Parts: sequence; structure tokens; C-alpha cells
Amino acid sequence: MNFIALGISHRSAAVEMRERVAFAPEQMAEALLDAREACAVDEVVILSTCNRTELYAIVTEGQASGPAATQLINWLANYHHLSGEDIHRCAYHYDNAVGLRHLVEVASGLDSMVLGEPQIFGQLKSAFAVAAEAGTVGSQLGRLFPRVFSLAKRVRTDTAIGENPVSVAYAAVDLAGHIFSNLTQCNALLVGAGETVELVARHLVEAGVQRIVIANRTLGRARELAQKFGAEAVLLSEIPAQLVHADIVITSTASQLPILGKGAVEQALKVRKHRPFLMVDIAVPRDIEAQVGELRDVYLYSVDDLREIVDENLRSRHSEARKADVIIDEGVRVYLDEARSLAVVDDVKAYRSMAERLCESELNRALRALDRGEAPEQVMARMANALTNKLIHAPTTAIKQASLDGRHDRLEYARQLLGLGEAGPARETSGNPPDIDELEVPPGATDTARRTLQ
Repeated sequence: MNFIALGISHRSAAVEMRERVAFAPEQMAEALLDAREACAVDEVVILSTCNRTELYAIVTEGQASGPAATQLINWLANYHHLSGEDIHRCAYHYDNAVGLRHLVEVASGLDSMVLGEPQIFGQLKSAFAVAAEAGTVGSQLGRLFPRVFSLAKRVRTDTAIGENPVSVAYAAVDLAGHIFSNLTQCNALLVGAGETVELVARHLVEAGVQRIVIANRTLGRARELAQKFGAEAVLLSEIPAQLVHADIVITSTASQLPILGKGAVEQALKVRKHRPFLMVDIAVPRDIEAQVGELRDVYLYSVDDLREIVDENLRSRHSEARKADVIIDEGVRVYLDEARSLAVVDDVKAYRSMAERLCESELNRALRALDRGEAPEQVMARMANALTNKLIHAPTTAIKQASLDGRHDRLEYARQLLGLGEAGPARETSGNPPDIDELEVPPGATDTARRTLQ
């Protein structure tokens, strides 16, 4: 296998550069074919996300991986009309086992900006499917990627790398899941309409929350966000009326003063007959007065509380990442062993096929000689000598050259491979070929073999 993985990511380049090398979905098929034609690769897959653009390729036989990687990086620069120097400055590439390990780490979320995030797995599967449809996936990547996906699934199954939330938005929703036994029966009130509230809304929908109300200073922005999630939009002034129905309240605004005070929450609790609230204040400065936390049946958490949860979960994920390393190392080793075994099988088949062609050729020649009336004993002896001569020609030529080069290690391996007995200590041949008798030429082919070796 001559596999390379290369590209740029959040670890090597700023977002401005990552944006410039990203591929739009409609570009991908054309780009895949162009990369294969322009560079010394037989197969290629391109992954393009907000945090990375990477190419995974099988280098054409006879080509070195280093020059092929350089060609691909130059192609990446040319395709996006960028300076090759700028791309080379932030690009990286890995060969064979290291490249394969990198690919598994990417698929497992171990190389992601948020350690253990699961989205990259689906993005990589999609990239592979697009390349397969474009015709740039052959037998090698066709075997490799399913094994990578299997390893990534094992990492996520056998470790807790993705179980604990490591974003404030997700931690807030996860907290709700621990307080309420069934989120599908809960109502949520979100205050604000920025990116954090949008993430919270997405996680709430994924968790099964049926009714979400988004309150914001401007109704237009609230409606825009509400449409994405089938939510209801209201103004901040309507919060007291919405509190009566809300079980989960999550706030994240840029207000310099609290939006929700103790009095409004007390009034809502009376109407709710003290059915409990979960309130999560992600804003800085805080949106919810600290005194609200003193009320009975109110569970109030600040952004600092969530940060502690996130930090602890990150430590947990890093611990699980060490377990994942063991799984990946074992999986990569097994795959490479299997790949080498497949290569040996192909070589054995090729050698056997060559021997069978030689045998068939000599047999046909012998049969023609018999048809002409030649003596069977002479025909059989000539066929045996000719076949022996052709079969031992390549190995005996290699043995002579190894001896002339002083490569005694190769001579010992040759004795083992040819079944000539135990490999003895290297002989002091002073560059001369071994004695003919040491090669144990089979009886009946001695004269031919001697002519070949001499």
C-alpha cells in the first residue's frame, strides 16, 4: 500500500485560509477527477468541512509518496487560485501507517476541534460515497475506508469519547435531561436569538422537546430563528406570561441588566402550583437575578456552573482518548498485516501463473516433437531441461548478482526461499559467486543449470 493523507485543518491554518481551500458540494466530482488526472495518484477522496480540507490518495505504483504529496498540495493551491507557498506553509502530509492512523483519528473525532464530536464521521462517509460515485475510488481505498469506518465505530462503542457534553449549549440541554425524566413532555423558553441560543434550540429539538418559545428584543430575528425549529417567537415583554408554561428556561443575551427577576419567577411559580423550573443563565453579564436561585422549586445554573461541567467532561474525554489510541494502534496494525498478506497472495498467484505458462509452452513443444516422430526419451529429457532452465533463470541470475555485490544476507534468504537447507553463516566469497554444487541443481538439469550459472 502506498497511501497518503494530506491537507490543512484548524490545527495548521486560520479560518481565513480554511475558507479559501474549501470545496463546494457541486465542485466535488469535478475536483476529484481533476486531482487524479493532474497528480501521480490512482485513487483519491476529498473531505471538505469548516475545520479541514483533506485528500486521501493511493499513489501510482512506481511513484514516491513525497513528490506525489507535493503535487497534490500544488494542485490544491492551483485549483483555488492560491499561492503554493501559502498552502505549503500550513499543509501537512502523512504516509502509509501514519496516514492511516490519522484518517482513523479524523473519523473517530479524535482530531476534531471539539474532541470526540460525532459529525465528522458522517461527513467522511459522505465524502467517500461522493468519490465512489465519481469513480475515483478503486480496490485499495474501497477496502481501506470501510475498515476505517469500522474502527471509528469501535472507538465510539468501546470508549466514552463522545458521551459527555463539551459545549455550553449541549451541557445545558444535557442538564435538563438529568432533571426531567421525559423531555418530550417539557416546554422550553429561550431568551435571546444568537448563535448559542440557536445551538440550544437544535439540541432541544434533537432531545425531543415539542414546544419551544424564543423571546428576543426584536421580533424579526426571533421569528427567523423560530422558523428553523418550528418554534414560537415573542418579544421580551411577553416573558412573564410565557414563564407560566415553561419548564426549561435558558437565557443568552447581550443585555447589561438582568431580564428576569425574582418577582416575576415567584408569580409564575404560584400560577404553576410550584411545578419546578430549570433555569440556565449562559449570559455574561447575567440575565437572571442571582436571588432567583433562592426560590424553592427553581434550579438555577450559571455559565460558570456549566463551564465546570464542560471542563470535567473534557478531562474525561481526554482520558477516553488514550483508550482509543490502543484500539486504533491495534486496528491499523491488523489492517496493514492483512494488506501485506494480500500482496503476497497476488505475488504467489503471479509466480504460479508464470510457471504454468512456461510448463504449457514446453509441453506443447514436446507434443509437437512427438507428432513428428522423435524418440519419446529425447523429447522428455529436452522438455525437462528446457523447463528447468527457464524456471531457475531469474533466481539464479539474482543469486549471482547478490554474490557479486557481497550481499550475503540475500544469499542466505535465497537458500531458505529455494529450499536449499538451513541458512548457514555468510561465506567469505570476496565477491565471487557460490560454487555450483552449493545450489543443489536437480539431477537431469545439471548441464543446463551449469551453463546458466557460469
